[in-house]
Amino acid sequence: MEQQQKQIQIKAQDEELKGRYSNLMQVTHTQEEFVLDFFLIVPPQGNLASRVVMSPGHLKRMIKALQENIEKYEGKFGKIEAAEPPSGDQPLGFQLPQ
Repeated sequence: MEQQQKQIQIKAQDEELKGRYSNLMQVTHTQEEFVLDFFLIVPPQGNLASRVVMSPGHLKRMIKALQENIEKYEGKFGKIEAAEPPSGDQPLGFQLPQ
């Protein structure tokens, strides 16, 4: 039996297509969902830029897609070096939970 591929039309407002810049991310979770909070920190303050909530299964698929795309990127442009953690009293960058 031949499977038909379904097309889904995605609509987005112009403002959403601009995207949001983030230099810090925090991840929290419950048994049912992961919450990814993206922040823009410009000392002395920061603002929540976006919050993404997803199921554990969907997050795992997203991580796999990101890993595959990093491999494609590095194959084309070269190895990505991980950024050094920030120094000083103002945390900037993507942080792992402590």
